[in-house]
Amino acid sequence: MTAASLPRRQALRAAAVAALSYSRIAGANDRIQLGVAGCGGRGIYVMKRFQAEPGVEVAAVCDVYGERVDKAQQAAPGAKGFSDHRALLGHKPVDAVLVGTPDHWHKDITIDALNAGKDVYVEKPLTLRMDEGPEIVKAARMNNRICQVGMQQRSGPQYIRARDEILRPGKLGKVTLVRTWWPGGPARPLRPPVVAQPSNLDWARYLGPVRWRDWNPAQYFNYRAFLDFGGGKITDLFTHWVDVVHMLMGQDDPVSAAAAGGIYHYKDGRTAPDTIHLLLEYRGEFTVTFESPALGNLPEYHVEFCGTEGRLWINRSKYEWRTNERGAPPVVVRQPTEITDDHVRNFLDCCRSRKLPNGDVYLGHRSAQASHLGVLAYVQKRRIRFDPDREAVLPL
Repeated sequence: MTAASLPRRQALRAAAVAALSYSRIAGANDRIQLGVAGCGGRGIYVMKRFQAEPGVEVAAVCDVYGERVDKAQQAAPGAKGFSDHRALLGHKPVDAVLVGTPDHWHKDITIDALNAGKDVYVEKPLTLRMDEGPEIVKAARMNNRICQVGMQQRSGPQYIRARDEILRPGKLGKVTLVRTWWPGGPARPLRPPVVAQPSNLDWARYLGPVRWRDWNPAQYFNYRAFLDFGGGKITDLFTHWVDVVHMLMGQDDPVSAAAAGGIYHYKDGRTAPDTIHLLLEYRGEFTVTFESPALGNLPEYHVEFCGTEGRLWINRSKYEWRTNERGAPPVVVRQPTEITDDHVRNFLDCCRSRKLPNGDVYLGHRSAQASHLGVLAYVQKRRIRFDPDREAVLPL
């Protein structure tokens, strides 16, 4: 085999895998056999949202903790159980994979699934580190796979309506500031420690790409409080809101990031801040802030777009906007549905139609990237300058 023939052979193989996978999805009354990697609280919740959709059957579940596999199988009778995602991917009936693991496993499982010819729904943030995103995007494109990131606002009717009826027509004028606010999250107290490692929990496999450390129950049950496993409140909460900014503003190109905060209250060994204030500056000449305190009976989580002609306040249950004219009444639109259902439904529709999903992998990469800039600014205690075209941090 010549070196020149290798890319063509790889392309043909990818096309064959794609065709085989699609033939399974498109046949048998368009039924989709789902594999679930990561059976914690969020993984099981989203799995049940899939089960509520017609034409979906959970064929396999996987987790490093046997107790969670058992619970998943109780919710999905007949699903085969695994402790290693590679075995799940080798289970022939599986057409699509839901990745609900902690952040540090997102890249490897998602790329393995894409290379195995599976469509993927992966929870946000897409990545643990900024440089992982392009690898995942490449795997999705080379294998012609659908890859939806769990940024469910992308499918929320109120977000789509606000974008199309308020932002795009320019009703807010020039937006120069977007405020985002989300208290709570990983600032919750750590759970009481488990005395011993459960015998059916594979700690070494859980750590995966993360450096070795002895069994630490807090770093398993409360991984979001540790920067080795994610970016704390910035990647867990702000990723959702910055994606809303990207969606409504039509811009995803921050050029700088600065952050302040720390572990001001929970002195329990965590490494992610319980209080954070983040500032991103965008090439389109507006700034985005994120505030998340540790404690308090605080206002509802939300995003607020501040323009020269009006303001828009939006979250998962409603949006409210008004012009800047004195005495102008607010326009309130409520949205009672669970937008995760809309996002799951969009993914399933795209598995069948082969159209790009609302939360496509590239969009997920760019929003995770913006959050990673914030984490970097917090860790390094400096203003980070960024080239959004080259996706490169600039020197001091």
